[in-house]
Amino acid sequence: MLKAYVTAVGNASRGLAIVATALVITSMLVICQMIAMRYVLRQPTIWQTDFVVFSATAAMFLGAPYVLLRGGHVGVDVVEMIVGDRTRAVLRVVASLLGLLFCVIMLIATWIQFHDAWAGNWKHSSVWAPPLWVPLSTLPVSFAMLCLQYVAQLLTLLTVLRAPVTSGQDGGDRKSAINPHSREITP
Repeated sequence: MLKAYVTAVGNASRGLAIVATALVITSMLVICQMIAMRYVLRQPTIWQTDFVVFSATAAMFLGAPYVLLRGGHVGVDVVEMIVGDRTRAVLRVVASLLGLLFCVIMLIATWIQFHDAWAGNWKHSSVWAPPLWVPLSTLPVSFAMLCLQYVAQLLTLLTVLRAPVTSGQDGGDRKSAINPHSREITP
């Protein structure tokens, strides 16, 4: 059950990473189109700047669960490198709990903002004036996925912490699961 949950959440994070990549590529193409419109054809641009800002921001947030999955967030690991395996695992559990708490708070706040934009039919103040619920929708989706990814990470960490320390011929000990030189955690 745990493995199925961790796999499903990981696959969803990978799916959002693909969407984020597509948004970045689309933003780059729109920037090129905007440059051609402005400087080659001497035409005004109306929607391009807003689209690029919204897309790049959405890509950053939608890609965050995948970054968490891969252990790519910026971190200071000086303490992790000098403590033992058990202390390192406890530190990672505490850090994951704090990260989960932050993401739950942000999920609530971004959901309220998204709902207000939807219910109030908010529009952006630019000439293009897109409805703001569209770009704001990526925020609660991203934070919800981050929450699920943190839960998966916590479940994996707790499983590793509860596993008995064994050292056999297969080399299957807990030390490999909590590698001090890797941010990834393997169940």
